[in-house]
Amino acid sequence: MLSKKPKIVVIGAGFAGLRAVQKLARSNADILLIDRHNYHTFVPLLYQVATGFISPEIIAYPLRRALHHISNARFLLAEVENIDFENKVIHTDRLDVTYDYLVLATGSQTKYLGVEGAPQYSLPLRTLEDAVRLRDRLLRNIERAAYESDLDRKQQLLTIVIVGGGPTGVELAGASIELITETLAKDYPKLDLSQLRLFLIHSGDRLLAGYPKALGNYTCRQLRRRGVKVHLNSRVSSVLPGAVELNDGITIETAAVVWTAGVEANLPNDESQLATAKKAKICVRSTLQLLEYPEVYAVGDVAFVKQDNKPLVGVAPEALQQGTAIARNLKRQLRGLAPQPFDYFNKGTAAIIARNAGVAYLFGKIPVKGFMGWLLWLVIHLYYLPGASNRLTLLISWIRDYLVRERRVRQIFAYQNSYAKDFLDSRQFQSRL
Repeated sequence: MLSKKPKIVVIGAGFAGLRAVQKLARSNADILLIDRHNYHTFVPLLYQVATGFISPEIIAYPLRRALHHISNARFLLAEVENIDFENKVIHTDRLDVTYDYLVLATGSQTKYLGVEGAPQYSLPLRTLEDAVRLRDRLLRNIERAAYESDLDRKQQLLTIVIVGGGPTGVELAGASIELITETLAKDYPKLDLSQLRLFLIHSGDRLLAGYPKALGNYTCRQLRRRGVKVHLNSRVSSVLPGAVELNDGITIETAAVVWTAGVEANLPNDESQLATAKKAKICVRSTLQLLEYPEVYAVGDVAFVKQDNKPLVGVAPEALQQGTAIARNLKRQLRGLAPQPFDYFNKGTAAIIARNAGVAYLFGKIPVKGFMGWLLWLVIHLYYLPGASNRLTLLISWIRDYLVRERRVRQIFAYQNSYAKDFLDSRQFQSRL
């Protein structure tokens, strides 16, 4: 009589979840990958979709294609509604799924830090849909400004506020200022883009808090030199329809507020009795197993992992290494061996500021800035992007932008839906005046 293979279910096809599935290829188990989308999103390049560098499909890799050569893996397109850890059952909007081992790789979601109006009137940048929505908003505001006769409203349409001075906020600020002052300046020769104001609001005393102070200061100088108005030690107290209020009493009239200031774990079911820590992350053992359920692993942004008495920050290299470690531990468990502790090897981090300007912090001790930091960032992200054709298309897009300063993707695809939901309609604007 043939024995039934153990069933491993992985929820979430981000960096950690997809890497775990790939590393479990040819293991003595049946693998099921569950995700609400049928593609893997290369999150570090979301800001390039939002600012017209690249089209969305370049960073959306089909999951079934990723599983082509993994004979023991299947994919289920579904939304996880609840997990019964006691009975090892996952309830989705399509069907119930049982498991022997479970990997939680559900990622993170935007955290608005209790700021009034932020969930309703600001735009996050966590998903591909967010990036397309943000690009539509930026382009649509320019279209409106081109034919707006009211000077106050025109100024509001030409004002962008980005909240959060981490890598996403910094990269979005640099790319947005280049999009408008270079590419869009050619499209709208009669629009005075000197009226453009782009604010980067950050609560800390320097940008890129996870980098050395010198790199954070360099980043601030580079952005300010390009026209970004960087506000340090400043917090948003509320977001209103058409405006942002800061804690120092300043009000900025704006038609586009982008929220990159905070994230928290995207838990599959909040009512579970799992131990959680900062940012609602699940507490795990050194092996990445849940404290309460050793057959369940948590990985990536959903797991609270400490190393050298410091929590990991949740970047893509950490998630990739955790996915590999979980696959290794699951294979050990399938052979009756004990899981091993996870040990993160910090190869470094990098952030791009604008053309020819970037920062990198290699192996946690070597700072790099300027052109070399920019080039390192390009090489790293080109290497890790899934799909040879995607990498080629991305490289061509980058070369075109570098040589002719032309963003290819600047169509507005969701005009009607976005217009209906736009908080800056005429009645709301008039109420602000």
